[in-house]
Amino acid sequence: MAISVPGATVETAIIEDPLLGPAHVITTPRGTTTMQALDWDRPTRIPAIADPAVLAGAGGFLLNEIATRAVAAGVPSLQYAGPYPTPGLFRALRRSFTTTGTEDAFTANLVERMARLARDPIAIDFVPAPVTYGSFDRGHVELRDRPVRAVIDGIAYEIDGSVTRLVTIEPSTANAPSASRVACEVWFGDSPYARVATLDWAGSLTAPVTDIPPSTSAVVGQAFPPALVAAIAQLVGDASPLPDAACAWVAGQAVSWADLGAHVARRTPAGIELHAALWDRVGPLGLGRLVLAVAEAIAPLATQAVVAELAASR
Repeated sequence: MAISVPGATVETAIIEDPLLGPAHVITTPRGTTTMQALDWDRPTRIPAIADPAVLAGAGGFLLNEIATRAVAAGVPSLQYAGPYPTPGLFRALRRSFTTTGTEDAFTANLVERMARLARDPIAIDFVPAPVTYGSFDRGHVELRDRPVRAVIDGIAYEIDGSVTRLVTIEPSTANAPSASRVACEVWFGDSPYARVATLDWAGSLTAPVTDIPPSTSAVVGQAFPPALVAAIAQLVGDASPLPDAACAWVAGQAVSWADLGAHVARRTPAGIELHAALWDRVGPLGLGRLVLAVAEAIAPLATQAVVAELAASR
C-alpha cells in the first residue's frame, strides 16, 4: 500500500532504517529517502525525514496529509520526535498546524539532537489545522477561510513573508466577501518590487500571472569585499542555531550581486548570490540596514548547508 501526495509517494510498509529505526520509504523525482514510521489511521507524532532535501516542495503536502489524518482521527496535537528540529521544519509545520511554541524553542537543541540522533519528543504541541488546495495556471493556493499561501513558478508567497508576500489589497467584509482580494508580491526594503498575481477570496486568479521584470541595477555581477563577507558571516552566526558552523560556512563563500527574480538569495557552485534590489532599495537606508538585510537573506542558506553537512556525516 502507498500514500501519494503531489511530488512524493510513501510506502506504508515498514523497514528498519539505520538512522530512524522503523521507517517508511519515500520516493520523489529527486530520489528516495525515509521517514519515521506512522500509524496512518491515527498519526500521533510528526515524523523525522532522513533527507528532507529529497522532498523539496512535497514536504508541505506530506505534513498537510498527516494533519488531515490527525483531524479525522480526533488527535488533538502532535509533537516532533526526531533529530532535525530546524527552522525550515518549524515554518513548514506552521502551514498545517498551529502552535504556541516558538521557533527559537523548537530549534534550541538542534546540535545536541543531531549528535545523538534523538528520537524523544520535543515538548511543543502542534495542533492539526490542515489547509485545502486550489490550482491555477503556473501554481496553486492553500486555503482556510481565505488564501493563506500561494506558490507560483515554484516560489511561495506567504502572509508573513519577508520578500515574497501574500498581501490583502481588498479586505474581507461581511457585506462584500466576494470582492476581497490578495496579491502575490515581491518586496525589497519597505515597498513592493513586483506584483505577480492577484487572487480572489476563494483562491482563483483575477488576472493572468505576470513575470517579474529583470533587474537593471548597476551592481549586478559585482563581488562583495572579503571584509564585508566576514562581517556578514558573524551576523549570520549570531542569529543561527548552529552559530560557529554557520559563521564558518558563510565566511568561506564568495558573495556577489545578481538578478534573482523572486529569490533574495541562492547558492551556486561559485558561492552565494544576492538580489541586486537589496542594494538599490535597502542600500539608501544605510550600510547597517543593508548588512542586516543581507545577513537575514543568507541565514537560511547557511542553516540548510550546515544541517546537510552534519546529516551526511552521520
